[in-house]
Amino acid sequence: MKWISATVTFDASDRGLATDLVADIFYSLCVKGVVVDEPDQDPLQDWGDNAVPPPEKPGVTGYFPDTSAVAEQCRILEAKLERLQRKMGITTAVTYARIDEQDWAEAWKEYFWPEKITDRIVVKPTWRDYTTQPDELVIEIDPGMAFGTGTHPSTALCIRMIEAYLEPGDCFLDVGTGSGILSIAAAKLGAGRIIGVDNDEVAVSVAEKNLLVNHINKNSYKLFCGNLVDQVSQTVDLLAANILAEVILELLPNVSAVLRKGGLFISSGIVTEKKEIVLSCLAKNQFTTLQVMEKEGWMAIAARNDVQ
Repeated sequence: MKWISATVTFDASDRGLATDLVADIFYSLCVKGVVVDEPDQDPLQDWGDNAVPPPEKPGVTGYFPDTSAVAEQCRILEAKLERLQRKMGITTAVTYARIDEQDWAEAWKEYFWPEKITDRIVVKPTWRDYTTQPDELVIEIDPGMAFGTGTHPSTALCIRMIEAYLEPGDCFLDVGTGSGILSIAAAKLGAGRIIGVDNDEVAVSVAEKNLLVNHINKNSYKLFCGNLVDQVSQTVDLLAANILAEVILELLPNVSAVLRKGGLFISSGIVTEKKEIVLSCLAKNQFTTLQVMEKEGWMAIAARNDVQ
């Protein structure tokens, strides 16, 4: 399959906000992951050689399958960017390129370097070298064509919350597992049983490979393709969902069916503007909010299931 890369560069006083808003446009068009260009961001000095030079302009790149629908997707993208300029004053320019699937899967790798997510947890690309320090937990990841490198703020926040709330032996459910990064983090933090579900068969395959690369016991996890929690039959202690706010709102009424009373629900992938609506929906569905974390315009929420 061939893909169309759409690179949106922009000029804005608040780069972080502009990046989030452009990324949200891609997500609204069912693009699962984006590549972010940050001119001021360099890999840490001791975390690899041959780092590529930073881009000249900030930007966000999304990838569309090169099908009969791509022309309409690009038209909608441009229309939404025009509305963004009228509403927020963010000037954008978009360029397109046609690339092969293998190039799509490899193109972003030069920008992905080891990153320390918490005091203990480091996310490391499988193709990079990294010297593990005492007491560190290293997650090896090759996302391939699935979302989840650990460098996105929503993923980093979710991992931090899993580290804070997961108890040894917990049964952990990862909804929208993507690359499997949250499941691997949970396993390394002591989860007794892991269930991962994604509606993309490719993601399930990628997650399986990453779990094996990280030497996670095959008998300790189950991965399958499905819609949210529709096919989950086991009750779990902690459920994590690093997905968009709109999908979290769709998921919430069904969480209590698979999460034990007193169990914890960690939701991430929520832009700041959607915080209040998610908190309201949590309360409506009898969840008590325990903690809200924010990073670069993204939110993660930890809540307790209080359904009687």
